[in-house]
Amino acid sequence: MKIRIKGNSLRYRLTKSEVELFSKEGYLEEKTHFPSHVFTYALEAKKDISELQASYSNDKISLFFPDSEKEKWFQSDQIGYESSMNLENEMTLKILVEKDFVCLDHIDEDQSDNFPNPNLTC
Repeated sequence: MKIRIKGNSLRYRLTKSEVELFSKEGYLEEKTHFPSHVFTYALEAKKDISELQASYSNDKISLFFPDSEKEKWFQSDQIGYESSMNLENEMTLKILVEKDFVCLDHIDEDQSDNFPNPNLTC
C-alpha cells in the first residue's frame, strides 16, 4: 500500500494482493520507522458509513472504508473510491483509495502485483 499526501489531499494505492486481503480481512497497515517514532497508515473497513472518512492521531493516519463495499471492490472493475471531508475553517480533506496500476512509464519498481493498466495496449 502506498500513500500520497499533498496539501489537503490524501491518496492510498493498493496492489492486487492488498485489495484481495482487504476484501477478506477489512484491515491493512503500513509502517515507516524513524529514529524516535513510527509513522503508521492504515485502511480499515467500518460499518455504518457510506463514504470514505479519515482520522489522524498518535502518528497514525486511519482511512475508513465502507464495510459494505470492501468485497465488491475486489471483484469489480471499479478503480477506487473518493470523497471529501469537511474540516474546520471551511477547509476540506480530499480522500482517494484506488487500485495501483502498472505504470506506463518505465520505473525501477516491482510492479508484478499491480493491476493491469487499462491504458496499456499490447
